Amino acid sequence: MSKGLQTRDTALREALAQASHVGLKNITIGTLADSLSMSKSGLFAHFRSKEQLQVDVLDHAADLFTRTVIQPALKEPRGLERLRALVDLWLGWDGYADWAMPGGCIFISATMEFDDEPDGPVRDRLVAQQQQWFDSLETVIRGAVREGQLREDLDTLQFAHELYGLMLGHHVASRLLRDPAARERAHTALDRLVAAASPGAGTPAPA
Repeated sequence: MSKGLQTRDTALREALAQASHVGLKNITIGTLADSLSMSKSGLFAHFRSKEQLQVDVLDHAADLFTRTVIQPALKEPRGLERLRALVDLWLGWDGYADWAMPGGCIFISATMEFDDEPDGPVRDRLVAQQQQWFDSLETVIRGAVREGQLREDLDTLQFAHELYGLMLGHHVASRLLRDPAARERAHTALDRLVAAASPGAGTPAPA
């Protein structure tokens, strides 16, 4: 890796760690340069603007998420085993894994920052990433349907939305409430979600 790429990678790792604590909006080329003891002009050559830096931080986070959450989960057999692995790695991303951000999931915090903002490069990139994530979740859920582990008529997008809601609840429980049982509660919620979507769930017993 060239020196320029090393500098850029170091800057993005530091910016991502900071953004998880203070928010993506508060990351600027100036503050990042100060924390890295670098010149502002040197970093400006890599990012050109505050918005571009923030977009690049989101891309860096998405790449890290893909490598530490999605790709390992995809090594598991298709179906519920893969879904459960994905959720467990996702929970780790939000705080307990050694590769997690110090302030928790950057995508959740950025969503809270930019949900009411006008359309722009940062919000647009965040929206695109979250839409892609829902697509990925649906793909894994549909795999469980094809394996016969979830019912054929399942609304997979609805399941994905409920799963995402489960993760938002975990974020509040673990980060804000510091509930030591947050992870176990999330797994319990997933078990109930899967049970409700299983073949035969809710079917009356034969007389």
